[in-house]
Amino acid sequence: MNTLDPGILAEEVALQSPDGHAYTLIARIPATPSSALLWVPALGVAARHYLPFAEALAARGVAVFVHEWRGNGSSALRANRRTDWGYRDLLGTDLPLSHAAVRNRLPDVPHRIGGHSLGGQLAACHAGQDPDAFTALWLVGSGTPYWRTYPTPRGYALPFFYQFAPWLARACGALPGRRLGFGGDEARGLIRDWARVGLSGRYRAAGWPVDLEAGMRAVHAPVRGVLFDDDWLAPERSLRALMAKLPNSPAHVTVLDHVRLGARADHFAWMKQPQAVIDALSA
Repeated sequence: MNTLDPGILAEEVALQSPDGHAYTLIARIPATPSSALLWVPALGVAARHYLPFAEALAARGVAVFVHEWRGNGSSALRANRRTDWGYRDLLGTDLPLSHAAVRNRLPDVPHRIGGHSLGGQLAACHAGQDPDAFTALWLVGSGTPYWRTYPTPRGYALPFFYQFAPWLARACGALPGRRLGFGGDEARGLIRDWARVGLSGRYRAAGWPVDLEAGMRAVHAPVRGVLFDDDWLAPERSLRALMAKLPNSPAHVTVLDHVRLGARADHFAWMKQPQAVIDALSA
């Protein structure tokens, strides 16, 4: 570990799940944190890419712990024909492990959870499994992938992709997302679970007898969402539909354009210039 200016501690917490998955939880912790945030990256994005966001938040007194996706960055696993996983592993094993590490490291401050894109969806699902654990849910460029929440004509094309992607992942052993320009090389089970939500609008983890929808209905923590006006991957209707799954949570949405953001207002540019996003989340 090393100390960053001004007085921010950089930590890398080595974690290993019961099924042998090893990865590193990246943390940026101010000297006297007022709260802690467990952050879940977007599909195919390694945790280290959120360091500008984590360090800017830490400078405001929030300790940030960036989760690592199974199959990305520091993860010891990579998706292939022999190695597969789905929402059951991400929500039933990995996120609880990172959450426990945050609780152990900072037990006496309020905890928030949030995420970017699919990370925000899984953050909402995890909050539903422990609805009293978090004081807020933060969603950036996120929303349900349900095809009916997307504007035409793109929305009408999505069901075809939600059927094609799992087929391609099965045929190749893993979805070749880097070649497709969609996520990374993603596990077959993950893509199957994601596509099922896109077709049905309901969250479910195959092989895991947990009602994710009922869990989200038990959450009362306020939800703040940030969207970008040049981001077709997360339209406002999609975010509103995700928020509707948490009917007991007060919700607020901010849409940023390139002027307020200081960068192109697309799905990823904010990660290098996160101040406007942090202002909106913290308002």
